[in-house]
Amino acid sequence: MATIKDIAALAGVSRGTVDRVLNNRGAVNPETAEKIREIAKSLDYKPNRAGLVLAAQKKRIKLGVILFSPENPFFQDVLAGVNEKAEELAGYNCSVLVKQISFGVEAQLTAIDELLAAEVNGIALAPYNDERIRNRINELFDLGIPVVTLNTDIENSRRIAYVGSNYARSGATAAGLLKLITCGQDLSSCAPVYIGIITGSSNILCHTERIAGFTETLRPNADKIQIVDIVEVHDDEIESYEKTAALLTEHPEINALYFAAGGVYGGCRAVTVNNAQNRIRIVAYDKVPTTRELVKNGVIAATICQQPRIQGSKPLSLLFAYLTTGELPEKEYNYVAVDIRIRENI
Repeated sequence: MATIKDIAALAGVSRGTVDRVLNNRGAVNPETAEKIREIAKSLDYKPNRAGLVLAAQKKRIKLGVILFSPENPFFQDVLAGVNEKAEELAGYNCSVLVKQISFGVEAQLTAIDELLAAEVNGIALAPYNDERIRNRINELFDLGIPVVTLNTDIENSRRIAYVGSNYARSGATAAGLLKLITCGQDLSSCAPVYIGIITGSSNILCHTERIAGFTETLRPNADKIQIVDIVEVHDDEIESYEKTAALLTEHPEINALYFAAGGVYGGCRAVTVNNAQNRIRIVAYDKVPTTRELVKNGVIAATICQQPRIQGSKPLSLLFAYLTTGELPEKEYNYVAVDIRIRENI
């Protein structure tokens, strides 16, 4: 079995340099780093996982987590997964720092800077979809600080993995559910369906991917099923109530609503205040307590769940494994299961 000493001898560098390259610690000349990686690959070098984890216990690993708004109850379930994993990792001398922020680039950049000031070794991040966040993730990777995205992803970044839903498929699932709920199997005899979409933010990739999957799935049925309008409510219940009420006033023909993000309770409240719950079919996400009650009461026809506790715990597992072994996660995309709930199984 090849060792770091063997790789160092072939590369003509010190064992410390090889260690820094293979474990992404500190700056090494890019040409030298590439040479070391090629030698390690040719020798089929495998780190001693047990030894590395034991070594990790002798030093203090610190992980940071950045989640969206504490007002969104979904992220409280994600946080529960974070806390469960943090308790487990504490036995390996690994601590976890958590920050919850509102939507916005500046808030997220500030949270990242605060975690860096606390000297974290890796970050689990629900990213705002902005070029400045992308560049920051890439800078962190160059500094030897890996990022795992969770719940929502960011394109063309150097994050080492993503944990969350396949949102295009999730949106397609929502479209399929609404078709079944409103038209059944026979669209030819279906009365026209007019859909209003309530989303969080066009700057959150998972929200836009859900809507893209939803609209693409319904495209062949445009003669029967039409999307009337899309409104952004930033996962805020009051904003959702106000904008949903305005949407229903402006478009009284709407007979279906698709909640692509948070703000479900506020939006459904607007439906019930208008006494429209019997004529408007609703599909939403997650089974936070308020959504669960709305499903039980028949206001929401179906909700699609996305295993929030796994979204909280798995990124920390991936970061810890990477920081202790230097090996990238086996899968770049770690999708959680699509779980459909209706009144009978909520």
